[in-house]
Amino acid sequence: MTVFWSIAALLAAVALAFVLPALLGRRRANGAATPDAANVAIHRDQLKELDADLAAGTLSPERRDEARREIEQRLLDDVRTGDGTRAIPASGRRTGMAVAAALPVAALLLYFAVGNPAALAPGAAAGDGHGITREQIAGMVERLAARMKENPEDAEGWAMLGRSYAVIDRHAEAAVAYANAVKRSEPDAQLLADYADALAMSQGRNLMGEPERLIAQALKVDPQNVKALMLAGTVAFEKKDFNGAIAYWERILKVVPPDSDSADAVRDSIADARKFTGTAKAAPSTKSATAATAAVAAVAASVSGTVRLSPGIAAKASPDDTVFIFARPAEGPRMPLAVMRKRVRDLPTAFLLDDSMAMTPAAKLSNHAQVVVGARVSKSGNPAAQPGDLEGLSAQVSPGATGIAVVISSEVR
Repeated sequence: MTVFWSIAALLAAVALAFVLPALLGRRRANGAATPDAANVAIHRDQLKELDADLAAGTLSPERRDEARREIEQRLLDDVRTGDGTRAIPASGRRTGMAVAAALPVAALLLYFAVGNPAALAPGAAAGDGHGITREQIAGMVERLAARMKENPEDAEGWAMLGRSYAVIDRHAEAAVAYANAVKRSEPDAQLLADYADALAMSQGRNLMGEPERLIAQALKVDPQNVKALMLAGTVAFEKKDFNGAIAYWERILKVVPPDSDSADAVRDSIADARKFTGTAKAAPSTKSATAATAAVAAVAASVSGTVRLSPGIAAKASPDDTVFIFARPAEGPRMPLAVMRKRVRDLPTAFLLDDSMAMTPAAKLSNHAQVVVGARVSKSGNPAAQPGDLEGLSAQVSPGATGIAVVISSEVR
């Protein structure tokens, strides 16, 4: 596997060696041709490369258009200058750096999309994926924590810090961050449920006391919040109120898609609770408690809601067009973390995205503090956005969020 990645890195370096000199180097006049003619030839080659990358699927239409505008602007600047030697302007350097970063990343994403990464790392299914390390994540979290010290009134920043600490299992610090977010926010069921979960984890997975109070508060704000219902059922289960646990968990089944992994986990927990109905003196087995914990984890690592097509754009879609519903990181590379496929005729439709739908073991929804959920009507059936596709995106949400409404209302240009 090391040899494969070494060869891949070498090939990427060779490709960059052809592309970057035109973007980052200094050009001198050639006595055999005018500077303007040389400029036009170089920029024409760059535009052809962009079109080739777009056709190959390694560059999105948006990135192609942005790079094309910068190349055209540089050409105008070159022609106006009129001498044989020039320093590349800042825009050129930015494009060069963007290409240097985007080319290997695009190649990697294309390989993960159409190649066979599992063949390189048979242990990847066990969590040995070569993604961002926990140390790198911890470094980013520390930078966010430092920023919060400078801007302590940023409620959303505190919530993001809490989610980030939870991702790296620093639950006590997550609870403190969530407490700061709750103090500075309007009542929010998801935030309260996340706070209760972090506080319970910091207390040895004990939901009694303050976590239980926060869960009840969350359900007053939103009686259908899936995470709060799951936690409330777990509290009842631990109190041996098995009928109460079943009542909470059955409410979840009315909200999540029936064929989702989360629904399966909830049904398993209900089945375990029913074994103890009418026998409250019996102690639940470790397996039963584990099932309830697994169900909470499944809900916390998912996002759910509905997707619908705006009536104003519905005429541009055909019933058999493919609809991709996906979650991607709110920041950084836009590689999907979870994807499901539907047809336009299925809309409106409920969705639930979780780690079982991850494209690679190294890129999971549960590893991110915030994500964006999107839906795209693909006219070609290709997952990559194409001009003429129809799309809609949600605001940034955290894993565990429910009731997300995605409206497909814009056309990809």
